[in-house]
Amino acid sequence: MAQAQRRDNESFDSLLNRFKQDCARQGIISDIKKHQYFYPPSVMRRKQIATANKRRRKVK
Repeated sequence: MAQAQRRDNESFDSLLNRFKQDCARQGIISDIKKHQYFYPPSVMRRKQIATANKRRRKVK
């Protein structure tokens, strides 16, 4: 869980910015986006195979 303690004389905007950066560093936002929709295992496998093939073609 990301937390941000307010520092002395710190504005709310800078506090919010620090909190967002902390969430991004910990990967919370990307994890939420990843779990936003349910994909069946077959779809996930096809997606992984497609990205692996794309990566393989890019290396050559």
